[in-house]
Amino acid sequence: MGKPLVIGQISLSFHTAAAAVVAELLEQLGHDVVLREAPHEAMYGLMQAGDVDLVVSAWLPDSHGVYLEPFRNEIEFLSVIYEPYCIWGIPADAPAEITCVSDLAKPDVASLFRKRIQGIAPGAGISRFSRQMVESYGLAPFGFHFENGTLDDCTNAYLDAMAADELSIMPLWHPQWVHTERPPRELSDPMGLLGGQDNATLVLRKDAMHKISAQGLNMLRKIYFGNETMSGLDHDICRKGMTPQEAARAYLTRAPERVRGWQKDGADV
Repeated sequence: MGKPLVIGQISLSFHTAAAAVVAELLEQLGHDVVLREAPHEAMYGLMQAGDVDLVVSAWLPDSHGVYLEPFRNEIEFLSVIYEPYCIWGIPADAPAEITCVSDLAKPDVASLFRKRIQGIAPGAGISRFSRQMVESYGLAPFGFHFENGTLDDCTNAYLDAMAADELSIMPLWHPQWVHTERPPRELSDPMGLLGGQDNATLVLRKDAMHKISAQGLNMLRKIYFGNETMSGLDHDICRKGMTPQEAARAYLTRAPERVRGWQKDGADV
């Protein structure tokens, strides 16, 4: 028996959701797969070393491109499964005149906000971008500072501030479950430091292509979820308490025609 296909998932709920859907689809076609989880930088180190075959998914070009660049020629780029992008958000009921990141450097605006900008892991694109934004927009003299933490740290800080009727800045992204419940208002970023829209891309080591059938490769080249679906899957995991596998199976059960189209042999449908 050949070695299983090792699917890499980055240690965030929406990444585990997408990986679970891909794993379930491949298993339905008879593939032997195993899931391996790691933070951003570590995941791409594992892929470069050949310990992970398929990453679900790389945010390209801005958020994860720097990690893939050293071994880009060893990678096959398959389908784009959704279109993520990073934001700085504030509560929707914040004063309407606060529209831009640069507004936060106005003393009367800065005084309204909690100064800790609670983020996630250091290797995430939103974390790299946010540290640069505090510096480039001159926010540090007003007490603003970015801190890394877990995903729960990030979302809980935002929800806690809202519960206390206080304003806070949430370094966030689409897709994410918060947008399904307490969507923040996006601040404009005239310096463009948050990057643009990325393509969440399935990336496969070329030397692992033999582990996937022709039908499986055809499927991986055309599956697509979209941001709304991904936010919904993330909500199922983070708010309904489903496991990634439970959320994936529930989604695939709701979308049989889409699944048949993805798994159909031959040209894209």
